[in-house]
Amino acid sequence: MDAGVRQKRVEALEKIKDRALNMAKEGRDSFEVRDFVTEAKKELAYGLPDEDAFKKAVNVTKAYMSKKQK
Repeated sequence: MDAGVRQKRVEALEKIKDRALNMAKEGRDSFEVRDFVTEAKKELAYGLPDEDAFKKAVNVTKAYMSKKQK
């Protein structure tokens, strides 16, 4: 992954963390905070995908499927 993209992902994750902490301090329900974090991370994954992690996951899946079929 490009260093610039990685930096943007780190910054976005920090913002998600800060927002979640603020929600908790405001007394929001823990399920609401968790849902926010989950949805925000999904949006981040679509906006700034980690192609290296995706390729690793594909290779692991292929290796598992080839062992399973034998």
